[in-house]
Amino acid sequence: MEVPLHSLISIDPPKFDLESYLANYKGRTRLERLILIGTCSTYLGVEALKLAVREAKKGKDIKRYLEAQNHLETVGPQEREATRDKVWMDMTEKQNQAETQRLEAELKGYKNNLIKESIRMGNEDLGNHYQAIGDLPRAFDSFSRMRQDVSMAKHIIDISKHLIEVAVEQKNWVAVSSNVQKIKGVVVPADEDRILQPYLCATDGLALMDSGEYYNAALRFLQTEAGMGTTCNSIISPNDIAVYGGLCALATMERNELHTQVLENTNFRTYLELEPHIRRAITFFVNSRYSACLSVLEAYRTDYWLDIHLQKHIDDIYHLVRSKSIVQYFIPFSCVTLDSLNAAFMPPGKTIDKELAMMIQRKDLEARIDTQNRLLTSVPSAPRSALQANTLETAKEYEREAHRRIQHMNIVAADLEIKGGKRVGLAPIDDLFDDGRQLRSRNSGANIYPGGF
Repeated sequence: MEVPLHSLISIDPPKFDLESYLANYKGRTRLERLILIGTCSTYLGVEALKLAVREAKKGKDIKRYLEAQNHLETVGPQEREATRDKVWMDMTEKQNQAETQRLEAELKGYKNNLIKESIRMGNEDLGNHYQAIGDLPRAFDSFSRMRQDVSMAKHIIDISKHLIEVAVEQKNWVAVSSNVQKIKGVVVPADEDRILQPYLCATDGLALMDSGEYYNAALRFLQTEAGMGTTCNSIISPNDIAVYGGLCALATMERNELHTQVLENTNFRTYLELEPHIRRAITFFVNSRYSACLSVLEAYRTDYWLDIHLQKHIDDIYHLVRSKSIVQYFIPFSCVTLDSLNAAFMPPGKTIDKELAMMIQRKDLEARIDTQNRLLTSVPSAPRSALQANTLETAKEYEREAHRRIQHMNIVAADLEIKGGKRVGLAPIDDLFDDGRQLRSRNSGANIYPGGF
C-alpha cells in the first residue's frame, strides 16, 4: 500500500532548479510533479504549489486545482495564489460541461451515420477532453472504444499511446505493459520503429520498476536507443532514463555487468552525460570504491525522493546498493574488523553491527560476527558437501524424469492418450525425450513394465 504523500516530508534542499526541472516535461505530468514536490518538500513546497496553481489554471482540471490550492492555503496562506478563484472554477465547470455535451452529441451523430473514421476521431476527441478535465476512467474507456474502428497500423499505435499515457497517470501498470506489447506487435517501417523504440523501452521500464523487477527494468532502460528527445516528455524525460536505468542497474547488476552493459553502452552513454553523478557512482562501484559510490547517491537522495515514479522505490534501491557494496567489500577477505567497516560505511558515532546481523539473517552475507574480537569472519565453505548434495538432487531428478517418460510411453502404447486425430502406431521413442537425455528402451510394446507406474 502506498504511503499518503502528505506523510512523506523532506526537509533537505534538492540539488535541481525547479524551473529547469519542469522544462523537461509537458502536459499533465508537470502538474502532478509540482503537487508532489509541493506536498513533500519543506524547502520548495510553497514555490512548487504556487506554480502548480498557475499550471492548473492553464488547463481544465478543477480537482487538481483545488488539491494544489488547498495545500498552498495550508503552507503559504499569505500567498496570492492561496486564495480560491471561484470565478475561474465556475466558468471552467460550465465550459467543461458544455464541451462534454457537444462532443457526446457529435459522437452520437457519427455513430448514426456509421462512418468508422469519424467515430474513431470522435472517441479520440472525447477521450482527450476527459483526460484534460481529470476524468481518467472515462478517458480510458473512450480511447479503448477507438480500437473497434481502426483501419491502419498507425491507428493502433496512436490508441495504445493514449492508453499508456492515461494508465501511467492512473498507476495502472498492467495496462501500460499490455499496450506496450500491442505496439510491439505492429509492423512499421524502420524509421518509424527507431522513433518508437525509446518510447516503448521507457514505458515498459517504468512498469517493471513499479512491480519491483529492478533488473528487468534496468535492462529496458539500458536498451533505450539514443535520440529520445521530447517524444516521451509527457511521461518521462531523457534525464529520467539515466537516473532510473543507472540506479536499477546499480541495485541488481554485478561489477562486470555494470562495466559492459552500462559504462560501455554507447546508446546509454548519451543519457548518462545528462546525469554525470550517476556515471560517477557506477564508476566508483566498478572500481571498488564503495563508500564514494554511496556518498554520491546519498547526496542526491532528496532529488529522487521528490520524483513521482522513484519515490516509493528509492529506499529499497538504496538498501540493495548498500548491501551489495558491503558484500563486495568483504569478498576478498577471510576476516575484516568491524572498525574498518564502520569507517567505510557508517557516519561517525554509529556502528554497523545490527545491519550486519540482519544481512546474515537474510543470508545476504555468508559470515559470522565475532563480538569479542570485533571481527567479521567468512564462513568456511564445504565444496565436497555441496557437490554431494547437488549430485544426489540431480540423480533424484533424473529418476523422476525417467519415471514420467516411461509412464508416458506406456500410456501411448495402450492407446490411452487424449489426442486430436487418429494415430497409427507409436511415435519414435527419441521424440519423447529432450536433447541430452540418453534414456533408451528397445521395447515398444505396452508391457515394458507390466505393473506400470
